[in-house]
Amino acid sequence: MGVGKTTVGQMIATKLKREFIDIDQYIEQTYHMSIPQIFEQKGEPYFRKLERKTVIDICQHHYNNIVSLGGGAFQQKEIREFCLENCLVLYLDISWESWKARFELINENRPVLNNRSLYDIQQLFNERKHAYSMHHLKINTDNKSPEEVTASIIEALQDN
Repeated sequence: MGVGKTTVGQMIATKLKREFIDIDQYIEQTYHMSIPQIFEQKGEPYFRKLERKTVIDICQHHYNNIVSLGGGAFQQKEIREFCLENCLVLYLDISWESWKARFELINENRPVLNNRSLYDIQQLFNERKHAYSMHHLKINTDNKSPEEVTASIIEALQDN
């Protein structure tokens, strides 16, 4: 959440001439509701079920595209296992200090951050980092522009 998945994903897709799919945007367009509205009206468990169905469906039917998962999606075991078995999983890593510096820019439209203390948010950050530790390729984003992160990813992909 807030690491730049959408920005970097769009840039990679453009450079590699692939389609870019942001799962959160796809869910919002498909169900005609914003993520915060889904959380508020239907609850987080309902959203996570939609998210799981959407991720698996997209990855099964949109092969070779760049897909950006929402910040909490990879915490779902079924999504994580499916992606690790069927996709190339890239992890955009960011330190707590760098992420915290972006907080004011990313806080809006993030229902999982509502009414949480900074301590609680850091706990969530650390919990997610554990799930993200399972990946095929890790790119550190601290002090890097989206262009630099994109270049690092493309270089790493060419090396593999």
